[in-house]
Amino acid sequence: MAEMTTDLVRQPAAVLAKAMAEGEVSSEDVTRAHLERIAEVDEQVHAFLHVLSDEAISAARAVDSRRAGGEALGPLAGVPLALKDVLTMKGVPTTCGSRILEGWRPPYDSTVVERLRAADVIILGKTNMDEFAMGSSTEHSAYGPTRNPWDLERIPGGSGGGSSASIAAFEAPLAIGTDTGGSIRQPAAVTGTVGVKPTYGGVSRYGLVALASSLDQAGPCARTVMDAALLHAAIAGHDPRDSTSIAAPVPDVVGAAERGDVRGLRIGLVKELGGEGYQAGVSQRFAEAVDILTSLGAEVVEVSCPNFEYALAAYYLILPSEASSNLARFDGMRYGLRDGDDGQRSVEEVMALTREAGFGAEVKRRIMIGTYALSSGYYDAYYGQAQKVRTLITRDFAAAFEKADVLISPTAPTTAFRIGEKIDDPLAMYLNDIATIPVNLAGNAAMSLPVGLAPEDGLPVGLQVMAPPMADDRLYLVGAALEAALVDRWGHLLIEEAPEL
Repeated sequence: MAEMTTDLVRQPAAVLAKAMAEGEVSSEDVTRAHLERIAEVDEQVHAFLHVLSDEAISAARAVDSRRAGGEALGPLAGVPLALKDVLTMKGVPTTCGSRILEGWRPPYDSTVVERLRAADVIILGKTNMDEFAMGSSTEHSAYGPTRNPWDLERIPGGSGGGSSASIAAFEAPLAIGTDTGGSIRQPAAVTGTVGVKPTYGGVSRYGLVALASSLDQAGPCARTVMDAALLHAAIAGHDPRDSTSIAAPVPDVVGAAERGDVRGLRIGLVKELGGEGYQAGVSQRFAEAVDILTSLGAEVVEVSCPNFEYALAAYYLILPSEASSNLARFDGMRYGLRDGDDGQRSVEEVMALTREAGFGAEVKRRIMIGTYALSSGYYDAYYGQAQKVRTLITRDFAAAFEKADVLISPTAPTTAFRIGEKIDDPLAMYLNDIATIPVNLAGNAAMSLPVGLAPEDGLPVGLQVMAPPMADDRLYLVGAALEAALVDRWGHLLIEEAPEL
């Protein structure tokens, strides 16, 4: 059983799905193998906050029964998945990594969960995250940090470090993350996995606990580009319950991943996303990947996006402003934690005590910044100006996409840093998202995929591909072509080089 368990947990989702469809293995076997893996290694990794063992086995048996009955099932039927704890799932604890939601069990499913259920995907449990998705290291979780499977003394990225760590540790073949400023892509980069931020509005936000409503976007995490495409296709599409959802056909991401061809494609190298401040090994592996793309027939051109240098500053005004508004609902009155309610205190006092006890330091920091930026007399000077910068960044993207079909850059300026190294330096922490933030401000689609290990520390490096809105399929064309070339060179996926836990 041990050999079979090891073999099953290391298989890509597409391989597992095919084996189940052909009757070579059952969903129950696959699900049990991953639950055993979680039991074996998650004490070290801490990717999960809540494991749904009984529910997952029950769902797997139901899929096996329907398949045995001859029912036609979807391409991911029976495949296990880890779910970021920011998406509601009926009756299952949803904490967003915060004490203030401790014990809350939502009475409804998010649209993403509904679509996962409809696709017969098996949800293994909820993954750890920076509190309310505020962070780049998963150190800001109220329930303790997640650790990077490549080096347990290092961060797995954030805010979705739990989701990326779960697939990097072979605890799940697929995961769902959310990306507000890089929270899918940066963890993918530092864990040697694939992460995709779909076009804003391409995947429903209904049931996604909001951080910044104009930036948040759920998306797929996987170990291969094809697996990400299959998951992307399963969760994407219009939802009338989300007013920002795009009423347009989902781009053919699976077909693009199958083709994986960059011949004749114009690839723009973003001048402002690289150079000074980027780790030498990151720049080296990125340059090698650019050479591979050229050898595959792509035309690589340099493009300039001059307003990208203001993206970080604009983002850290827009996000806190929206967060201060969205998080006002957590008051101890309706659900979650309630502190200081002794029958003697006023409602205002109970609210203040609840927020003091329930919110962590990073959340409080951003709420205060956002409240200040929105306050009377400062709104135009801060929030209003930041929105003007956002418009300039969107225009930069539009101009760049006139010269190139996709844009590329390193995903993160460095490999995974040590836990605790930047926790007391918010600015240093924020700089981890310098290359990913512009995409969220403009609403574009983007992917991170692994392109090798940095020679200085032997840790994964990610390359970011960016596409225009609703051209998500281009990400998969480039990603699949580059991944195939790298696998030919290495003889295996990069994740296979991760140390044994």
